[in-house]
This record gives sequence, C-alpha cells and structure tokens, in this order.
Amino acid sequence: MNMQNLLRNRFISGGLGGLFALFLAASLILGGCGGAGSNDNNGSGTEEDSGVINISLTDAAGDFVSYTVDVLSLTLTKANGDVVETLPVQSRIDFAQYTDMTEFLTAATVPSGVYVKGSITLDYSNADIWVEGTDGNAVKVNTILDTDGNPVSTMEASVRLEGRNRLVIAPGIPMHLSLDFDLEASNTIEFDDQGNPTQTVQPFLLAEVDVESNKIHRVRGPLQSVNLNESSFQIFIRPFHHPMGDGEGQHPFGSLKVLTDEETIYEIDGDSYQGDAGLQVLALQTRFTAVIVKGSLKFRPLRFEADEVYAGSSVPGGDMDVVRGSVVARSGDSLTLRGVTLMRRNGAVVFNDNVTVLLDASTTVKKQLSLDTFTKDDISVGQRLMVFGTITDDSISNLTVDAANGYARMLISNIRGTVVTNDDSPAFDLNLTRINGRRVSLYDFSGTGTDAANDADPTHYEVATSTLDVSGIAVDSPVAVRGFVRPFGTAPKDYDAITVIDRTGM
Repeated sequence: MNMQNLLRNRFISGGLGGLFALFLAASLILGGCGGAGSNDNNGSGTEEDSGVINISLTDAAGDFVSYTVDVLSLTLTKANGDVVETLPVQSRIDFAQYTDMTEFLTAATVPSGVYVKGSITLDYSNADIWVEGTDGNAVKVNTILDTDGNPVSTMEASVRLEGRNRLVIAPGIPMHLSLDFDLEASNTIEFDDQGNPTQTVQPFLLAEVDVESNKIHRVRGPLQSVNLNESSFQIFIRPFHHPMGDGEGQHPFGSLKVLTDEETIYEIDGDSYQGDAGLQVLALQTRFTAVIVKGSLKFRPLRFEADEVYAGSSVPGGDMDVVRGSVVARSGDSLTLRGVTLMRRNGAVVFNDNVTVLLDASTTVKKQLSLDTFTKDDISVGQRLMVFGTITDDSISNLTVDAANGYARMLISNIRGTVVTNDDSPAFDLNLTRINGRRVSLYDFSGTGTDAANDADPTHYEVATSTLDVSGIAVDSPVAVRGFVRPFGTAPKDYDAITVIDRTGM
C-alpha cells in the first residue's frame, strides 16, 4: 500500500463547530484484542465467565485549544444492577489533543453478561480549559458552571445501551462500543464585555455498538515483548501521560498485542526503519522501553495493526523536554509555535499558547511516515511540529526550547478553506480559514516564498495534489486537506496534499 493510499484510508473528516460551538466525543472499544491483561478493579468473575474489554478515548474537532480534565471513573452497568469499573487509575486527559485519533485507555477482563448503561465521571475542580477568543488567541476558562449556575466540581454523563446498541459481553465474542461525549450538546461558552469566557456544562452521551471507525488509533506504554516469527509485539498500556514505569505491578491498564507488516514505519532512538528491519531493532530494546504506536483497529477478527512505531528516545518522557504545536512564524532559525503541549523531562505536562523553538544545524529533522532525509530548512509556517530539546527559559511569557542536538518531527498538518481556483491540474488554490485548528490570522507567512512576492498567500493558498483526483471539487466548495507544508523559502507551491475531502453538505 503506498503512503498516499494509507493516509487516504485513515483520513477522518470532522466538522469544526461555530466560533464558540464546541464538540467532543469519547469512544469505548470493547473486545478481545490478543494479549489483554486482567484488571483487579473491575468486578468479579473467572476467566470462564468473563470477556476481555479494550477501552479507548477520542474526541471530534472543535474550537477548544485545550480541554484538560480528570476522568475519575468509567463504568458499565449490567442488567442485574451490577456496576463494573473499567478505569483502574484516575486519568488526566486533554481531549483537544485527540481530534484525529483514538487513544487506547485500558484492556480489562470483565464479567460476561448484558450491559445496559455506560457512565463516565469527570472532575472539573482542576480543569485546564482554553478556548479561542474573538481575536483567535487562546483564553483560559476560569468560570465553569452547571445549568443551575453553580460551580462545577464533578459531573457524570450516562447513556442507555438498548435496541441495536444492546451490549452483550461473552468469552471469545469481541464487541465494539462507541460512547460519544458530545461537547457541542454538553457545553456552551459565553464571553462578557471584557472577553472573559464562562462555560456551562450539561453532560450528554450517545452510544453505538459495533460501528467501525477509520480513525487513527494510538496506544502508549512500555514494551513487553517482541515476536519476530509472528511480526508482532506486546506492550503494557499506559495511556496519555501516565508514567511508563518499569515493573509488572505498575501496569494496571493491561496490555495489547500489536501486529506489524512491511509497510510499518519505525523511529527508534531517532533512527528510522521500515518493515522487518524496524521490528528487529525493536526486539533489541530492553523490556519496558517506552513505545508509542499509531495504527488501525480492524474487525473480524478484532486486531490492532501498526502504521507507525516510536520507541526509546523518540518517545516524549525521556531525557529531553518536548513541545508539540503549530508553527505560526519563522525568522531565521527561530520558530514561533502556538497551541503547544509541553512535556517536561520531569513528567509534568502543561499547555502554553506561545513557545519559541531555536533550531540548530545539529537538530535531527524527521517527517511522519517517511524514511527520507530532512533538514531544519524543511520546517515552514503552518507545519505541525514535535520538538525534543532543552527548555532554556521557562517563564510563561517567554517560553523557549533549544533544539540543538535534539529532534524535530514534522507531523501531518490539517488545513481548511474554500476552493478559489481548480483548473483540473494537479493543484488548486484555497482561501484558508484554519490551519491545524487555529485561525489563519495568527500565521505570519513572511519568508515562506522564494522571495517576498511569492510568500504564501492565505487567500490563494496553493495546494499541490499530485495524483489525487480533485476534478469533481467545484470552486467555492469547502474542503479539508491533510498533508505537509512545503520547505521554508521554496513556495510556490505552498502545501503538498495527502488527502482532500470535499466538505460540501457536511
């Protein structure tokens, strides 16, 4: 499978809400992925009368810049009234980071039976929620209320599992349950005259059983074992930013079997591999090496297939500080990133809307799903980026990361806009509205072109489509595009598309 088809098959078209209309979803995936471990906190029952449940969380696109809350509990209720807790450890989650993927949360053994309700309990007492203000800049939400106007601490959202969404867990019969925590229906944001936001929360859940999703799935955790003969490996699940740990007793989330093939791309300790060569290097890593996998959940039989594998120092949480955000400006080797998730080497994870990254000739540059060689000059405005380096200034107003002797990984970027020209050539022009979920007005395109006259123009943003068939997309059509920004100082063209979705009628 070539890379364009791979990403085209994995593309998820999600709608941005109105300026302050917000949307979030949470998915649960239940079934028998190979190698799942048990969980002592999820009810009684022996192996003979239990089934394996794999649970994951996701959301849909929206105007939250950050939506970090604590998930205290995630339960399933049986028809006889028994309640099964499936979340072994309280988890702090920034749902805004999961607009294009689903995160495996836990693999647990639960009693067989008919389940009639799913519930999730959220704790807002230490929430870190940011929304776009009227000028596009991130504004922290400090006032969170229920529908009676009272401050919110914890809230539970529940959904009935009945009719076509009836859920039956039995040994050897995997199931797939999707619980959508609809933030557009659950939340409203109002701004006062000073631009201060107030959020009102009324949780609302939807449920679907056995509905397949093309959404990218991610699993994170320490390496358990590698099986070269089966082209697979097993990892202990440690979702989100839980410490990886280094012992059996530190892995209550269970484990997951990951299948690989010749198309699987690996990045291990900063070096890139593909296929069996990468799996062989992974097999040389010590037990409990940090691993992140992105891939696809497949059914009949239920299995998880890897597209990308990151391990060792290529995973945040090692001996470097890590920032992930969108490049909104570049001057020389100085980048300005917006919407940044900062992962400190001491394990702290925080949000900051403005971070400076200093590139260097010694910075190793990689590109998601590519084995090619890149340099710091390939990084341009609009590119989603993950940088491994050292924080040299940690003041909130001047946060700076030095990437000398570190890594920079160019991630698949997302742009949205309306088509202004399409002459059936392998390119079209967009009037951009969003880049990586942020308003185009935040981006400074100076220096992106071969000269000032050729700097990227967001009202006529030139998208190269290669072999993609875009002949049926009419002028004025709204589209969503995934791909990579062209190297700095080389426009036109401005952007290389991997997938293009016509959003007319969506």
